[in-house]
Amino acid sequence: MDFDKNEHFSIEENVEGWVMEKCQEWRDHFDSNYSETFDEYYRLWRGQWASGDSTRESERSKIVSPALQQAVESSVAELEEATFGRGKWFDLKDDKMDQDTADIVMLREHLYADFKRDKIRKGIAECILNAAVFGTGIAEIVMTEEKEQAPASQPIMGGELMAVGVTIRDRTAVKLKPIMPQNFLIDPVATSVEEALGVAVDEFVSRHVVEQLQEQGVYRDVDITEASPDLDIEPDQELTVFADNKVRLTKYYGLVPRHLLDEAMLEDSNEELETLSEDDEDTSYYVEAVIVIANNGILLKAEKNPYMMQDRPIVCFPWDVVPSRFWGRGVCEKGYNSQKALDAELRARIDALALTIHPMLAMDASRMPRGAKPEVRPGKVILTNGDPREILQPFNFGNVSQISFAQADALQRMVQTATGAIDSAGTSGSINGDATAAGISMSLGAIIKRHKRTLINFQESFLIPFVTKAAHRYMQFEPEMYPVADYKFETSSSLGIIAREYEVTQLVQLLQTMSPDTPMYPQLVQSIIDNMNLSNREELIASLKAANEPNPEAQAAQQASQQAAMALQASQAAALNGQAQESAARAQKLIMEAQAIPQELEIDRMKAVTTNLQVGTADDKEFQRRIEMSKQMLKEREIAVKEGTPAPQQPQGQLPQ
Repeated sequence: MDFDKNEHFSIEENVEGWVMEKCQEWRDHFDSNYSETFDEYYRLWRGQWASGDSTRESERSKIVSPALQQAVESSVAELEEATFGRGKWFDLKDDKMDQDTADIVMLREHLYADFKRDKIRKGIAECILNAAVFGTGIAEIVMTEEKEQAPASQPIMGGELMAVGVTIRDRTAVKLKPIMPQNFLIDPVATSVEEALGVAVDEFVSRHVVEQLQEQGVYRDVDITEASPDLDIEPDQELTVFADNKVRLTKYYGLVPRHLLDEAMLEDSNEELETLSEDDEDTSYYVEAVIVIANNGILLKAEKNPYMMQDRPIVCFPWDVVPSRFWGRGVCEKGYNSQKALDAELRARIDALALTIHPMLAMDASRMPRGAKPEVRPGKVILTNGDPREILQPFNFGNVSQISFAQADALQRMVQTATGAIDSAGTSGSINGDATAAGISMSLGAIIKRHKRTLINFQESFLIPFVTKAAHRYMQFEPEMYPVADYKFETSSSLGIIAREYEVTQLVQLLQTMSPDTPMYPQLVQSIIDNMNLSNREELIASLKAANEPNPEAQAAQQASQQAAMALQASQAAALNGQAQESAARAQKLIMEAQAIPQELEIDRMKAVTTNLQVGTADDKEFQRRIEMSKQMLKEREIAVKEGTPAPQQPQGQLPQ
């Protein structure tokens, strides 16, 4: 769909005029609502007195209590310890669908090295301080071209000697530049950088910085006039008088009318305009762009957003969120009223103490020598015409009430209560000392409990987006050092690291209840290593997986061993079966033989009975007949035993008939 530019508001003849009109509207809104208040917070944090701090005309003391300063410093220190106390203040993990984690490991290690080289932690700490003072921490992600030097050596004279020198290479550096609130402009109706029409960084820079960028071709080669002083955007008012050799630079990141951007790019190069028209299929009225203007009217740069993710190079976070408002609520705003009351109490006490120690004097001027000066100082001699006790009379104001001291202590506690700041000296020592992991977790757990909302705002809105944007810029502009094709990764910061450490503790406790041969044991060990913030985490996981995977050769040997064991068991079972059958036959034979023994005993008994009978008698013939029958039955029983058939049974106790 094509848009008619005549239907839109405030159409300017060039892009720089359109941008400066928006920036001026946003500047007026900031000056009307926030500028004076932010200056007040800055002074109280610095401990600087202003004439507006006086609560009465007779006030002479200019003291500013350090209660709010201590609250700011303590809160900032706790947040820094929670973020950087472990050394590894962020982590990168590959997405769940990607099994190759080598690219993410390389990305994480390179980011650690480059962030350390470019002092990113220092910039983050300053942003945290700004958030505590003003309520919102803001930073700009700046891309710079630098010369990296490193010592090197190479062989000379056929390898007999080594020449030591320096290698130089061009590198793209991603730096974090903190921005003061008075130097930042945003659409007033927006609550975040992403949903705003645009944002702008309005500040003074040295003239040579702009000239160097012009030589590099980053900015247009145009004449730049001297900038006029402006108290509204100068962070340090003492430097305002040094207006020479400075340029007011306005860098706009956001949406601009497409036709205005095309006209500005046409002035630079026809090829750039043709490329923009061909590559960009979107026909919307607005286009995401980067506009740089010097001294409120000189266009230095106009281009479409050059970043591959089309994101704006601004990260910010509120200390405490104020609903439906971009600017947050910081420590100074929380403790402002208590600080002002405490300062008034202290100034009144000091003024009263001065009157108590050095009281005023009433004197009779008619009885003072001509030309006498009624001064009171140690060793001063005052000449009087008469009794001095009648001429000089001090006013007695009494002593300073002790109630004021109690009130001051109560007001100081009110500052701590309002800000939630507690002295963290003990916590810092426990973290930086030789404390155990459990002690560190407990200390940091207390910090997180007090500042959990702020820590979540800082990590979700500032830290994680910055690491993600920095990684994408290195991938885009430093492909040799960051040859990463996988742009899907998960970024976690200290809060996520602490949560993972707690999970590791639970997994270790569960692991202690299992034996190593349990199927879940390797999975628990892998989960523990995966949740730990180790530099060689991926290598350990790979080694664990390789150890758990079966070896084909070992598997074949195991199968052969199992088959041999099964064959041996089968042969042993067959042998045992044969032995069992043989034993059963032998037992059956013994049973048969045992059954035949009583018959033999019966025959022997009958022989004994008939031994004394007379030969030739009728009884003798009868007994002989029975004996022969018994022998015959015994033979039949032996045959039956051998053949395995039942033997004929003879009633017990009876002789054969």
